[in-house]
Amino acid sequence: MPEPTPAQTASPLDSRVGLFRGNELRLTTGRCGDCAAIPQALWYFTDEMIAAPRPGVAVAAFTRGMTAWDDLRRWAPTRALDGTLDAPPLVWIGSPEIVRGARISADGRMLSADGSRWSFALAPKIPLNRSYYDDSSSAFLSARPLTVRGSTHAGTFTARTIWPEDFRLDQNAPLQRIDATPAALRALIRAEPRGGAQAPFAATVLWERSPGAARRWEGAPVLAVMLNGAQGDDDEAHGGHFALVTGRIGVGGAIDDWIANNFYTLDAESEKGILAAMVPLDNYLADLNSGQAWYRPSYLLVAVLKSERVASGVQAAFERTYNHFYRHQLVYRHATMNCASISVDVLRALDWNVRARGATSWPAAALGLPYFILRDRSIEKAAQSFDYLTEDQTRLLPAAAFEEIGADLLQLATGKLARTATQLEKTLGEDLEALVYLRVPQLPSSRAWGDFPVVTAREYRDRYPSDRSKAQLVPVPPRPFPDALRDDDLLPPPSSRSELALTVWALLSIVGIPWLLWRRWRVRAPRQAER
Repeated sequence: MPEPTPAQTASPLDSRVGLFRGNELRLTTGRCGDCAAIPQALWYFTDEMIAAPRPGVAVAAFTRGMTAWDDLRRWAPTRALDGTLDAPPLVWIGSPEIVRGARISADGRMLSADGSRWSFALAPKIPLNRSYYDDSSSAFLSARPLTVRGSTHAGTFTARTIWPEDFRLDQNAPLQRIDATPAALRALIRAEPRGGAQAPFAATVLWERSPGAARRWEGAPVLAVMLNGAQGDDDEAHGGHFALVTGRIGVGGAIDDWIANNFYTLDAESEKGILAAMVPLDNYLADLNSGQAWYRPSYLLVAVLKSERVASGVQAAFERTYNHFYRHQLVYRHATMNCASISVDVLRALDWNVRARGATSWPAAALGLPYFILRDRSIEKAAQSFDYLTEDQTRLLPAAAFEEIGADLLQLATGKLARTATQLEKTLGEDLEALVYLRVPQLPSSRAWGDFPVVTAREYRDRYPSDRSKAQLVPVPPRPFPDALRDDDLLPPPSSRSELALTVWALLSIVGIPWLLWRRWRVRAPRQAER
């Protein structure tokens, strides 16, 4: 086996980080004592590598004493769409070093790049993670050039993220026009078996402003909507996951350093080590533990733009939102405030009027609440079922959010928006140069193959085992938020719809049902006396 040779790796901040300038950031951890990020944010990244603004750099702020959405709605009209963007409080980088154009040997024991070699090792598997990198991973990755994030020590490169560089926005991608509808996007996602989990990476242009003209996309800003599919080994994950993405197209169509705005519950430990954060796209998809591509296929609809102004405005809104999120003014709720909900609400607060699909069924929720309590033997679980059934499906289901936002982009591009466009929507339509659909396959590993995500409650029920005892569930430990980090100006959370429903049913149980029984007795008693 060839011996390791001395080599120089690069810093992940040597280039841009999404739309942010790498030279305005520094590498540190959540233990830093002079970071601009709020202490609540730093607490989640105590021993994690983050990028934080250098001293003197303008940092995104937020307003205390109000909800995240009131803050965004007050702030948005005051911000000019001029492409300016303050530095983020933090970006979750994960690793201090990066190697581009790398190759893994066929036996998976060596990493090489530009004539340099390292012994190759993997970051440890998180104990709760039920699957991991295996020989099939090495076989797939050794056949292509890679960008690898990790750290070096004594001639060994320990990888945390392994990204295939042929997963890129190909400027020679074929043109395939589709209808500007949610149904057309759904058909695209479901065109391959298992949602393309085992299919090759694919890039397809769905629309371009100047068909036939040379595509000069390198360096162009992008705003992308991303949908992650269903997991094959977790029956609570058939709905998939969702994120909005910003960045600039890199050399050769590279997409790895785009920023994914990932929202995930803060109050439980992820079995894969996922943390809610602004995170580079290669980490989001290909971190060996937390990367979405290791356990399901993913889909991106990329808006290639001629100006950064809308993408920067969206990213700036997420910067403010994360401040509210980390301090628990905005709390993650699977049924009412999940990854899709937060992303859609950010766009709506900016005046992008993403269409609401409405609730799955208010009657089923209202009439079924007592049944849910008996079935689940839990008022909390019954309340969650009620909230699922009554939530706007665009906010609830990642696939629905992807379809609605994607249809908006297609309609803006083709001039067929089915409503009067707001100023933000008009600006976005003016800036669109192309819409490109990317399908990212699941990376081979010991994990079961995933699939496309469900888009309705009925589809979810059809996939979930009828025998609930056979459902594959992944229990995770809680991560309590320290009382010492709770600010005094936090507003109380709004009441949920299920709380009102439970109150109504409680009143019916105490007053209404006995009254109905009494009325029935009053009607029947005289009849029986006449017999």
